[in-house]
Amino acid sequence: MPEEQVEEVTDEVAEERPALDPETAARRAAALAQVRQFGDPVLKARAVPVERFDDKLRAEVARMAGIMGDAIGVGLAATQLGVMHRVLVYRVGEDGVLAALVNPEVEWTGGDVEEAEEGCLSLPGVHVDVERPVRVRVRAHDEHGERLLIEASGLEARVIQHEIDHLDGVLILDRIPRSARKEAMRELREALDARAA
Repeated sequence: MPEEQVEEVTDEVAEERPALDPETAARRAAALAQVRQFGDPVLKARAVPVERFDDKLRAEVARMAGIMGDAIGVGLAATQLGVMHRVLVYRVGEDGVLAALVNPEVEWTGGDVEEAEEGCLSLPGVHVDVERPVRVRVRAHDEHGERLLIEASGLEARVIQHEIDHLDGVLILDRIPRSARKEAMRELREALDARAA
């Protein structure tokens, strides 16, 4: 995927991706079947902080990473799997390192904002322009309880903000004007109808 297209996505990949081989397509379909879809009330709920950094949490992070990878996403929040923990995973770029952020808190956002297209594994077929700060600083823990301070810009900052929104019960549809929301809802209905067919 050309570099300029990479910046147009969040937890769903660009529409222009090449056709998937049957095995990859089957893995993606199985992964997406585990992701909560628009209309599920869990997507509008606020997740609760994680208090125990144990093997169960590490297994949860590993499961999320596997589902995100199989779904060909770049980010996933625990709430998208129906788990009400403040946990997100992301990987920016095919060779990027997997990151898990537990109890993330945005400490600072830069003054510059940028509008870019975002998609979402919980909103199949929907791609909308969302304005977000270009740079963020986030405090969190990893799955082992180690403190993290992430300073991110560009796509990484966008992905982190998108996934933190999920943990707060906010969807990309909540960040766009009413007129754009109507068009996005039409795209969503068409995508859901195509899946059901």
